[in-house]
Amino acid sequence: MALKVAIVGLPNVGKSTLFNALTQTAAAQAANYPFCTIEPNVGDVAVPEPRLDALARIAGSKEIIPARINFVDVAGLVRGASKGEGLGNQFLANIRDCDAVAFVSRCFEDDDITHVEGRIDPLSDLDIIETELMLADLESLEKRVPNLEKRARQDKESANTLRLCNLALEQLNAGRPARMAKISDDDEKAWHMLQLLTSLPALYVCNVDEASADKGNKFSDLVAERAAKDGAKAVIISAQIESEVAMLAPDEREEFLAALGLEEPGLNRLIHEAYKLLGLQTYFTVGPKEARAWTIHVGDTAPQSAGVIHTDFEKGFIRAETIAYDDFVRLNGEAGAKEAGKMRSEGKEYVVKDGDVMHFRFNV
Repeated sequence: MALKVAIVGLPNVGKSTLFNALTQTAAAQAANYPFCTIEPNVGDVAVPEPRLDALARIAGSKEIIPARINFVDVAGLVRGASKGEGLGNQFLANIRDCDAVAFVSRCFEDDDITHVEGRIDPLSDLDIIETELMLADLESLEKRVPNLEKRARQDKESANTLRLCNLALEQLNAGRPARMAKISDDDEKAWHMLQLLTSLPALYVCNVDEASADKGNKFSDLVAERAAKDGAKAVIISAQIESEVAMLAPDEREEFLAALGLEEPGLNRLIHEAYKLLGLQTYFTVGPKEARAWTIHVGDTAPQSAGVIHTDFEKGFIRAETIAYDDFVRLNGEAGAKEAGKMRSEGKEYVVKDGDVMHFRFNV
């Protein structure tokens, strides 16, 4: 499961600086964590996971393969983007196949960097971007509805899609993003297929000055309040600091961050918050050949988790041999865990826990 997050914002809020810093940090990661640019505006980054390193050391794994996350840098949006202003709709389309949207708002003052709106107001920044996405969704739905109404009389699937479109329109016409609609579990798949920009989970990224990187400032406090109200997540990052961190050798970064009162780079915090927002977690497969992290949803069963590796693993699932991460480390690997009775044989109903070390038995 490759997580894909769109980074959006007005021009000159630090969005591209943040993207460049994140991808530079990824490029500077250890050789086991390769970075690649899929397209000029897409960066493929390894998910920071110290537990994976610990497992690899114990198992003597030759290769470490982390989970991945894609950051999509969407060109700066402006008022009227939904109608083609600025670079317009061509970049709104880049958001549609993403799993979440990171809204970058400017939470710093700098007379040398002009704000496109002529003032520092992060909430207004968010409103402008959200409005453009809502207008794009409205246009998309209004084009779709007439044809659905014709087909809905005889086609049950079209009738269901029309119902969901109307549910989204109800929210949008009331000035609310589509993600505020209450969707049943049965409708989740069809709702996702509408590909509405404002139905995606939102992460508010507060780009602050260096002095505010640890605790934020008056601007980021406003954004945090907004996030709590909107059911979104908020994270404080200084794109300037991230740019400096990216240039440091690994052994220098920890000291540099500690001097600023930070425990980890902004990349880590951004990814962790994205995982929480999307209800994701990690399990591991470990052996002499490789130690690997796999991303699944919280609540996934053993067969569903096996399917992330290969669909045949899910179809032919027999059982999962499972060791909790803490037990694997404390007992120095699989042999010690098995001897201590900490390796469990789990069936189809088992709900995988974050950090489980798993080996699947299957037959196809």
